[in-house]
Amino acid sequence: MSSPTLKIHDASLSFGARRLWSHLNLLVEPGEFVAVLGANGSGKTSLLRVILGEQRLTSGTVAIAGRPARRGSGEIGYVPQQRRVDPLTPLRARDLVGLGLDGHRWGIGWPNPGRRRRIDALLDRVGAAGYADRPVGLLSGGEQQRVRIAQALVAGPRLLLCDEPLLSLDPQSQSATTALVDQSRRTGDTAVLFVTHEINPVLPYADRVLYLAGGQFRAGTVDEVLNSSTLSEMYRTPVEVIRSHGRILVAGLPEMSGHEGHETNYALGAP
Repeated sequence: MSSPTLKIHDASLSFGARRLWSHLNLLVEPGEFVAVLGANGSGKTSLLRVILGEQRLTSGTVAIAGRPARRGSGEIGYVPQQRRVDPLTPLRARDLVGLGLDGHRWGIGWPNPGRRRRIDALLDRVGAAGYADRPVGLLSGGEQQRVRIAQALVAGPRLLLCDEPLLSLDPQSQSATTALVDQSRRTGDTAVLFVTHEINPVLPYADRVLYLAGGQFRAGTVDEVLNSSTLSEMYRTPVEVIRSHGRILVAGLPEMSGHEGHETNYALGAP
């Protein structure tokens, strides 16, 4: 039996007197797709930073493929929060993907037939071969996300971390992006941790949900976690989860101030 790709054991994270979460336990198996949801400032992005080795836990441990989390781990691919690229940047799509192979070195990697074949294969795999030589800044938001996913996967990671990859994308691009991540994890048996506010595009693919709120966490299937009873308990206020035509709508979530960059509001399935 294979060992878990990600193992988080009895993990706690606090900033001063403010506790984001405590005694967090999570095992993610190869090829598993886990959606990470939660309130504003609940520590979703901070959790990814811990796994990336950029943030130390207050207590507990994190291991990737049996080894302690560390900065620069080749076992991890990372799709950061969506940020538009300057239209004047000369960086081409294939250059950005190449940084996933040698971004730790200065500048763009030297021409190499094997390296180019690998980059071309990933661009083709994510449906971006047609604009491989176009400047990244001239691509649409959905096209840029395809290139970023190729960059995250080009080195063959065991774990793919996606931090709000659906932000600022239209519904069609959101669906295409989640389907692309799902295809990649099935093809390469790559485990996925997918932070998102937009749960409905992820519903067809998520094996489990990790929900963070109020210093607590719940992990389980979509039905086990995204229900009125569980969310009401976590928020300590009545929360109603409505299922309609294969979509999930959540009503009654309390207003909470954001502490993780862009986060200001949270509502699953909000139009």
